Amino acid sequence: MSTLHMVNKSPFETGTLSSCLKHCKAGDAVLLIEDGVYGAIDGSSISDQVKATVGDVALYVLDGDVSARGIDAGKMVSGTKSVGYDGFVDLVAEHDRTMSWL
Repeated sequence: MSTLHMVNKSPFETGTLSSCLKHCKAGDAVLLIEDGVYGAIDGSSISDQVKATVGDVALYVLDGDVSARGIDAGKMVSGTKSVGYDGFVDLVAEHDRTMSWL
């Protein structure tokens, strides 16, 4: 059974993303939304932990939130996939359960 983990808090303000990544299992997915998208920026203080997880766990960012924050999509951790709202819905439907990390 796979889980879609959703993180909406900046990793520079809380430890939510770090905790989420420690609880992910192979086949799970992480969707970064709102300020959570900052967690996918390569070269940041959390990027090594994110890179270590990508592969076993799929990493997604909501493209509208990336654009709203002026983040260059080319600066994302390798393997990060961008989805729109329709992709968000697809991810929810593809996984057995969802978990919001607040």
